[in-house]
Amino acid sequence: MERINKYLPGILVCMIIASISSYLGNQIPLVGGPVFALLLGIVLNLFIKPSEIISLGLNFTSKRVLKFAIILLGFSLSIGQILEVGKISLIVMIFTLAASFGFGYLFGRLLKMDWKLSSLISAGTGICGGSAIAALSPVIEAKDSDITYAISATFIFDILMIILFPVMGSKLGLSDLAYGLWTGTAVNDTSSVVAAGYAYSNTAGEFATIVKLTRTLSIIPTVIVFSYIAQKVKHRQLGIYDGCGDEFSKSKVSINSIFPYFIIFFILAAIFNSVGIIPTKLGLILKNASKFLMIMALGAIGLKTNLKEVKSSGLAPMLHGFIISAIVVIVSIGVQFLLGQI
Repeated sequence: MERINKYLPGILVCMIIASISSYLGNQIPLVGGPVFALLLGIVLNLFIKPSEIISLGLNFTSKRVLKFAIILLGFSLSIGQILEVGKISLIVMIFTLAASFGFGYLFGRLLKMDWKLSSLISAGTGICGGSAIAALSPVIEAKDSDITYAISATFIFDILMIILFPVMGSKLGLSDLAYGLWTGTAVNDTSSVVAAGYAYSNTAGEFATIVKLTRTLSIIPTVIVFSYIAQKVKHRQLGIYDGCGDEFSKSKVSINSIFPYFIIFFILAAIFNSVGIIPTKLGLILKNASKFLMIMALGAIGLKTNLKEVKSSGLAPMLHGFIISAIVVIVSIGVQFLLGQI
């Protein structure tokens, strides 16, 4: 009980931020609760530096509560949704994901960015915005400032896409299905996909949403791959530090590190939901709980964020985000054209 009490003040602060942010997100869904929580936390940090007592709860919320929120997110996903969207949508998603991470790595190196920040932006752009960034960040042990910058970069381009996609879709003369596939594979955050999809038509919005949910499932292999990469990088750095050279860097990576416990539970949750073990009403409750806890975690990250550190990252991450977003948009429409869908 004493252990819980030491985290309680910080957790309560995060709950208040999350409640306010959820309300604002419902009023302005194009922005959404997670972004409001992050911004509110950052603004509060400018005026009030968290005390040691508050910081304990913030650290607990930004790490452990975040992981629990990701587990609950699995109950809103269905493995069977992959079959619903069809073979063509999966092909498009494979190409957009490959482009996002491939070009993300390339331009990250060219812009001399830290690989963790570059990877977070690529994940946010290629998979599902803040959820992918939140899922990947604890695995690669990203800094809070990196998380803030990555979410900010993907959010800015999401807003542009919501405005531009319906216009571009009309100019290109896309069918509802072609537009829905384009939106579902190229726009980042789920709320932005829904907004951009239904702005075109109801059919386009429905198809875009299904594609987007299927795309979200790629969080699973992505996190597993980056778990392995992060462990290899850590071992290599320790090897250099210990003077062991390449010999240490070739040491085996722990299986427990490659498969973080919260991702294993995330996969199980998605499987349970897929086979119908979870009742619909319970699934909805868990989905809403996941969203609120994730908003709490982002509020904690905002409160812990030092804007000076974010500023020190420079313009490179924003440029990186713009380039990768543009490439994903072009690749998505390009693959459809090559497949004869347009």
